[in-house]
Amino acid sequence: MLKTRVIPCLQLIGDSLVKTVKFNKFGYIGDPINTVRIFNELEVDELCFLDIRATLEKRKPNLELLKQIADECFMPLSYGGGVTSAAMAQQILSIGFEKIVLNTVTFDHPEIIREIADHSGVQSVVGSIDVKKNFWGKYKVYSNDGKRQHDFDPVTWAKKLEQNGVGEILLTSMDHDGTWSGYDTILIKQITEAVNIPVIANGGAGQINDIVKAVETGASAVALGSMVVYQAKGLGVLVNFPDRNKLEEAISR
Repeated sequence: MLKTRVIPCLQLIGDSLVKTVKFNKFGYIGDPINTVRIFNELEVDELCFLDIRATLEKRKPNLELLKQIADECFMPLSYGGGVTSAAMAQQILSIGFEKIVLNTVTFDHPEIIREIADHSGVQSVVGSIDVKKNFWGKYKVYSNDGKRQHDFDPVTWAKKLEQNGVGEILLTSMDHDGTWSGYDTILIKQITEAVNIPVIANGGAGQINDIVKAVETGASAVALGSMVVYQAKGLGVLVNFPDRNKLEEAISR
């Protein structure tokens, strides 16, 4: 197991696996169950599934698909998308997922965090923060698959999520999502210095050195999207995972 968690973060729209660029256009990747089987063979330590349009389209989590994923998967799982109540979260946890990723619901019903944490522990709740720069270069927080902008900055919201009881934060740069340009290390630094819980950096990884920079900046873990579903930038679909020896050597320097 790697000292730093390197987590494939897989995007769903319904029962299809996709990959977005800057939360906008997306490419079809394939069947999530087959993808899980490949990651089993690659002995990945952890997987995250996000149904990115569930809340926007007012869809409930696809429990049948999630059960299939949990039954097939050998590693810890987290899920986000369309979770609107603690009872719904408990259903997902009961079929084999270890963590629930919450975003939109935390703005209107922050009490859901405590409700889930009181039942399953704070480690089971991940607060998701989607961030994009505005016209003037200031970071703003978004929800509803990037369609709803909030007035406050990500540092303020990260602190609020920590106060409300999340166990860790999934921090996604919308500007870097799917670009292969590297993580937003300035954003990572701001958030990791503001909270005392683990921060998972997400959005933009294109090479192992990007992972190293995110960890050096303060990220406790990193999430990978394009890097683990494409051969390389501009090339076709290939489910893969970075060489573990190279990862370990790079992160341990």
